Amino acid sequence: MPEAVQAKPRVGKFNKNAARRVRVAGKIPAVLYGSGAEAIAVEVDPKQISRILFSETGHNTIFDVEVTGQAPTKAMIVDWQREPINDKLIHIDLKRIAMDKLLRVKVRVKLLGIPIGVKTAGGVLDQVMRQVDVECLPADIPNHIDVDVEHLDMHQVLRVSELPHSDKIKFLNSEDATVAHVVSIREEVVATPEVEAVAEGAVAEGAAAATPGEPEVAKKGKGEAEAGGKKADAGAEKKK
Repeated sequence: MPEAVQAKPRVGKFNKNAARRVRVAGKIPAVLYGSGAEAIAVEVDPKQISRILFSETGHNTIFDVEVTGQAPTKAMIVDWQREPINDKLIHIDLKRIAMDKLLRVKVRVKLLGIPIGVKTAGGVLDQVMRQVDVECLPADIPNHIDVDVEHLDMHQVLRVSELPHSDKIKFLNSEDATVAHVVSIREEVVATPEVEAVAEGAVAEGAAAATPGEPEVAKKGKGEAEAGGKKADAGAEKKK
């Protein structure tokens, strides 16, 4: 069991300024709720919370919360917020847990081994589903679900139905949902400089053939103007 999280009740207004003061003092504002009891605004130690989140069980860890003046209670971290720039924790949601009631949680899927399709056919193992939804008692929450993928050949699929099942946990995802599969690598054809130059020349020639040049139009117009001028001069001489 991890260490008990010490939580101190907060009093006064619960606005942004109050939360900022809590963080300046080196704590994190949090809310403890659930199990039919009243929600309590508290402040907790960020180091304790970080140790839980980065542990093997992560946010599925069940631990004791000791609120000043109250009996310890079992709880889990169900939500947390981080500052986007420095990634510091800025708020935590803690939920009281009844150890005799079923929970719905997300559990990480851990793929073991190298598929035969990767070893012999040059494929790539693509993990589509990194977490699955399960329902179980709090004490039966697995750290992660391990599954061997060495048997997967090219284009073969691992589905939820093939994950290790037991009578203690119930998978909530569709049994046909894809967890992982072996796919082929698509190679991109990169044109050489010589090919690119020929292609550019062909495009330029095609554009020139499709669109008449402006100098030709100007020449034709000039010739017609000169011819019209000569006819006008000839007519004037005849009148004379």
